[in-house]
Amino acid sequence: MSETPLLEARKLAVEIGGHSICRDFDFSLYPGDRLGILGCNGAGKSTLLSVLAGLRLPQAGEVLIDGKRYDTLGPRKSARIRGWLPQIHGDAFTATVLETALIGRHPHLGRWDWESEEDIRIARDALTAVGLAGIEQRDIQSLSGGERQRLAIAAMLAQSPCLFLLDEPIAYLDLKHQIAMLDLFSKAARENGAALVMVLHEPGMAWRYCSRVLMIHGDGTTTQGSAREMLTADRLSSLYSYPLELLENRGRVGFIPK
Repeated sequence: MSETPLLEARKLAVEIGGHSICRDFDFSLYPGDRLGILGCNGAGKSTLLSVLAGLRLPQAGEVLIDGKRYDTLGPRKSARIRGWLPQIHGDAFTATVLETALIGRHPHLGRWDWESEEDIRIARDALTAVGLAGIEQRDIQSLSGGERQRLAIAAMLAQSPCLFLLDEPIAYLDLKHQIAMLDLFSKAARENGAALVMVLHEPGMAWRYCSRVLMIHGDGTTTQGSAREMLTADRLSSLYSYPLELLENRGRVGFIPK
């Protein structure tokens, strides 16, 4: 394991609208780690993730990627390390699927450079990985919500980061594509040493794909630990303020309301 974390939070305090999300928060994420963030609606999962992505300043503390602060690295160098997948994708202008996937290559280009044949190959490989090969010239405004989500994932894959920050990465996706995309991210961690942070709403998916879990309780407190330690019926019932029951079958785990 690398001695330098790919992502590190030190004494972090995050608030929004006077609401405390975390206080005195520390954690480190190393190559191959897969962290799931769980919590109720409004607990602050997306806000915390945006702070970890360097897109929002914390009230206190600092965030480091690969041992450096975002303001030291600057946007371009930061984007070569950190990939960011937001919940909402705004498309103000028309573009093709391939043009949109190529946006992921921009951090690797000089100020006046055009995309090379190699950049186009990388973008096409990313489209193939998410099951969008063959529709490169489609207008993005003609895509379904699930297709647009997979295109956003393709653009991030084309970016070639080693740290993925994913805000509800399986939103809009059917079950087949939820599993396919999470398998894709898990493979990046397993085979390429990438680190993942994923906001998820399904504890069973966190059990299957995460090595660690962070629970945001909505009152400024957080708990974190291994997925097996954190993902219990008691802990999840307390987190969501609703009784849940754990069901296990052939090593697979799910949590259902009582």
